[in-house]
Amino acid sequence: MTNRWTVRAKLTVLYGTLFLLAGTALLTITYFLLAQSLRNQGVDQTTVLTVPGLRPAVPARAASADDPEVTLPDGLTAAQQTEIEERWKLAEKLQEDFRSRTLTSLLQRGGIALAGVGLVGVWLSWLAARRTLRPLQQITATARRVADRNLHERIGLTGPHDELRRLADTFDDMLARLDGAFAAQRRFAANASHELRTPLAINRTLIEVALSRPHPSAEIRQLGETMLAVNARHEKLIDGLLLLARSDGAVLDPVPVDLADITTRVVAGVTEPGVELAVSTRPSPVRGDPVLLERMVQNLVQNAVAYNRRPGRVDVVCEPGTLTVTNTGPVIAAYEVPRLFEPFQRLTDRVGSARGTGLGLSIVRSVSRAHGGEVTAQPGPHGGLTVTVTVPPGPGAP
Repeated sequence: MTNRWTVRAKLTVLYGTLFLLAGTALLTITYFLLAQSLRNQGVDQTTVLTVPGLRPAVPARAASADDPEVTLPDGLTAAQQTEIEERWKLAEKLQEDFRSRTLTSLLQRGGIALAGVGLVGVWLSWLAARRTLRPLQQITATARRVADRNLHERIGLTGPHDELRRLADTFDDMLARLDGAFAAQRRFAANASHELRTPLAINRTLIEVALSRPHPSAEIRQLGETMLAVNARHEKLIDGLLLLARSDGAVLDPVPVDLADITTRVVAGVTEPGVELAVSTRPSPVRGDPVLLERMVQNLVQNAVAYNRRPGRVDVVCEPGTLTVTNTGPVIAAYEVPRLFEPFQRLTDRVGSARGTGLGLSIVRSVSRAHGGEVTAQPGPHGGLTVTVTVPPGPGAP
């Protein structure tokens, strides 16, 4: 069975157990010390040997357990000796009864006091464990925010330079290095994409100029059109990389938008022979980047249309905070669904499809995460795919 105890509960049990063990040890030591002291404290012979009209012939002393015998003075009658012996037995009995009652009372009252102090100790242990774990809770909260791709977050733990402070500082250093690495990766992708767009634009211009010459041969025209199609696909790939690099992080300047309006506008601009598009929307106010959200919806709809049967159907449903796109495409195995959200992954193969760049669903996931949401996909029982995107409304949404 899995141990469901929290660290705070474990620390409380540990502290409370140590506190009770220390109290029990203290009570045991006190018991034995008091028992030893009472055993060494004997009966005072002065009172026992005092006979009316006769003073003791020996100095008064206390008989102990090591020397329990009484020394009788000289000149006593038989009656006086009998009386002294009876007094001595009575004194020994009273002394033993006093010892027993004292030790029993110590155990009873000490046990009750130990139980009460133990309860207080457990409560104090619970509070001490919470105070001890407070920095760890701060570290955990920061780690959760970082898991939402907010690598700029830092713990910033204050206080003495103890083990927890060193742990928090190490975690902050790790976050700083990760933030720098991801930022460098995004800058590289953006710069490389920008650098590649210029030669692609030049190639497109040169091909168009070559095709615009009068009376080009059929081979030249076919070659030019093929090269234009390849160039357009490369430009589309570069645009996708730029958008992926831009969306791979939190939205810095969100504005209030309605996801339903974006969905309606995007679906109205998509037409495909043999594919029926049905859209159903309800107001879905969110805060985010309108350009990124529009591209997210466009990629979802275009993927659902491109990877569909003919004739086929695409259903787009936009509800508050949720966008669902379902198509009637080919049958997809459940284990293949997660890799569809990876860059350059397609239903058929990685590089053989000319219908897209393999970045559509990757951009959808990146944009949804940048807006604090998530995307999931579920294959249909008779084929097709249902993709659900959640975009929670942010503060100040309309």
